[in-house]
Amino acid sequence: MAAGGGGGPQYRGVRRRKWGKWVSEIRQPGTKVRIWLGSFDSAEMAAVAHDVAALRLRGRDGAQLNFPGSVGWLPQPATTDPVDIRAAAAEAAERVRREPALVSAAASAAPRRLELGGGDGEFDEMESPRLWAEMAEAMLLDPPKWGPDGSDGADGSSQSWAHGSLWDGC
Repeated sequence: MAAGGGGGPQYRGVRRRKWGKWVSEIRQPGTKVRIWLGSFDSAEMAAVAHDVAALRLRGRDGAQLNFPGSVGWLPQPATTDPVDIRAAAAEAAERVRREPALVSAAASAAPRRLELGGGDGEFDEMESPRLWAEMAEAMLLDPPKWGPDGSDGADGSSQSWAHGSLWDGC
């Protein structure tokens, strides 16, 4: 991911030449062999080139991407041959050169993390009576009692869980 540094943004597999060009390369898994991906006008172009190669060489689960939200529009190399990977990397970089907003959209499309407790959102998932009831069922415990309005039933207006027991119908 991008991080502030002395020479500008830092992305995985990307470095800056003295004369200002950005270059990208990636190591083939399990070897010391590096695949040269190219020289680019921007760090973001070089970073998506690296993402294309990482996806092809390491797979979706194993690749550490600079822009995880870009997977849907990145070209896929036909094979793991360096020529095919370079061609697809160049195509991705060209897309970013023509439409730089692709990488900012990809950066903002990173998966949202569930915050446990006190979120800023309008609805906090951890306060859902249904979530707690499903968790209780999964642990084979009696679910908590909830009031008809979703309150915790502390005022005496609690009701039983409407879905029945896990063992009903056995």
